[in-house]
Amino acid sequence: MTTTTETPTTATPQSTNDGIAAPAQDVKPDTASGENGQNQQPAAAPETGSATLLGDGAAPAGDAAEQTKDEGEKPEGAPEQYEWAAPEGVTLDESVMGSLSEVAKELNLSQDAAQKLVDKMAPAMAQRQVAQVQAMQAEWRESSSGDAEFGGAKLAENMAVAKKALDAFATPEFRQLLEQTGMGNHPEVIRTFYRAGKAISEDGLVSGSAPKAPRDARSLFPASNMNP
Repeated sequence: MTTTTETPTTATPQSTNDGIAAPAQDVKPDTASGENGQNQQPAAAPETGSATLLGDGAAPAGDAAEQTKDEGEKPEGAPEQYEWAAPEGVTLDESVMGSLSEVAKELNLSQDAAQKLVDKMAPAMAQRQVAQVQAMQAEWRESSSGDAEFGGAKLAENMAVAKKALDAFATPEFRQLLEQTGMGNHPEVIRTFYRAGKAISEDGLVSGSAPKAPRDARSLFPASNMNP
């Protein structure tokens, strides 16, 4: 009778790097170990009063203090209505200041900040305006001196004719207006009085000796800055 001998089953040995077989071992996962089998400790809970992560609904005490401080230092906003003080020697135009008030309110400028802007800009704007008026009057004088109707070589003679009409019809208020605005230099104003002077001279409406002919257009309106 044949006898069968059973060979006990053993675990297949595992090879190591140096070729020596190592006994097989049952490896059980370690819940406290990581991927490499090293022991890992559970993360400790944050201590009370320490900084917390973003998004947990809590902010550090220092941030709240800074926010409260910033809110207390906010600059003064725009008033309900600006009260403008004109710089020395400057007259403020109401329509211009109304537009400035609208812009200042849109920018939320305080009364002090808006007034500082006016103090800086108003004198420069006034000086610029005076320079523009002077340049315009100089252009009028040049045009009048070379006008084809009354200017040129007979300018002095024709200005005497214009002055005759001015003396006959102009009121003191009208003379003052011409002097203040410089319109006495405008060629169309001089043309009007020149034609009127010719008309009254031809009709003989004005008696008396004729005025002495001025040398140039500056004698018609002496205070109207006709100097070249």
